[in-house]
Amino acid sequence: MIVFVSGGAKNGKSGFAQDLAVKLAGGGKRYYVATMIPVDEEDRERIRRHVADRDGLGFETIECGADLLTCLNYDTNGSFLLDSVTALLQNVMFPVEKNYEMDLAAAETCAKDVVAFAKSVANAVIVSDYIYSDAQRYDEGTECYRKSLAKIDRLLAKISDTVIEVSAGQLIFHKGGLPG
Repeated sequence: MIVFVSGGAKNGKSGFAQDLAVKLAGGGKRYYVATMIPVDEEDRERIRRHVADRDGLGFETIECGADLLTCLNYDTNGSFLLDSVTALLQNVMFPVEKNYEMDLAAAETCAKDVVAFAKSVANAVIVSDYIYSDAQRYDEGTECYRKSLAKIDRLLAKISDTVIEVSAGQLIFHKGGLPG
């Protein structure tokens, strides 16, 4: 099953996605695909909070800041929680090793890899941030990033069994439903 979870920042997406990934796994393997590469104390605090939130839930953490398909080296019959596409795309589009210079080809590869990953595992719960709907105009790099993320999100919505938006802790179903 592929479940795509989107919504604004700090709306409860990660907590909901964790609980859902646990439910989908049943007694099987649970993997948390951690994509954030911390750059400051705020990022490190967010990571600490996410680690604490999933303590005791039986997740094996896979640190995967860039090459998502390496996750397929794990038991693909398990339940994978990818949190988040937003961070993954940022990492590949603006890599540290290239002084954060924008790489549009990497964005295209990322889109293909996220879809391939989702289709290759038994259960995928994929989290993304809804950051592309405001009317504000940003610099070229930010606009390219927002368009790339929107493209990936559209691809995920198309292939997902269930698409859920989390807004202020409320679930809005755009496609499908949750398993019994």
